[in-house]
Amino acid sequence: MSGFSPGFRGRTHSLADRLPPGQYPTEQFPVLSAGPTPQVETDTWTFAITTESGATRAWTWQQMMDLPQQETVTDIHCVTRWSKFDTQWRGVPVDAFFEDIETAADYVVAQSYGGYTTNMPLADVLDGKAWIVHTYDGYPLSPEHGGPARLLVPHLYLWKSAKWVRELRLTVQDDPGFWESAGYHNYGDPWREQRTWGD
Repeated sequence: MSGFSPGFRGRTHSLADRLPPGQYPTEQFPVLSAGPTPQVETDTWTFAITTESGATRAWTWQQMMDLPQQETVTDIHCVTRWSKFDTQWRGVPVDAFFEDIETAADYVVAQSYGGYTTNMPLADVLDGKAWIVHTYDGYPLSPEHGGPARLLVPHLYLWKSAKWVRELRLTVQDDPGFWESAGYHNYGDPWREQRTWGD
């Protein structure tokens, strides 16, 4: 399966209309990480979903690549105030991983190789809102940008799009992640400037 996602915006709005408050546009793609860059090879990479009951479903790299692939073009916004328009990605919609998952959870914690975590409502990664992406701008995703695969949740600040993703852990109660526990906003909506807990 290919083609553009429902989130494709085309050129119907001016760039100013697409820039959240407090942000500035950039052509660059700055590299920001909470720690060292993990070096994960595709032959050892796995991705898993673990439900609130402890049931786990896992995929190898090839099994992920055999799932329906989707192209998406979207704007991304970093909490450090830069925004990049029309970024081009390819990957698997998170919905595809949930086809056989039974859960009553309301929240999810994304966990990364290297130990990074970030939390969000489960609804924010379903219904065409998020992807596990492996390609950026036509090339395999580089390690410094989260390769071989990262979570992409473009409607939230980019720290929610966990690099080097290895698992989505489903939870009944909200479980703040790395930056959220350090004072970043628990949700992170760029349009509401939800940068810290006080916003």
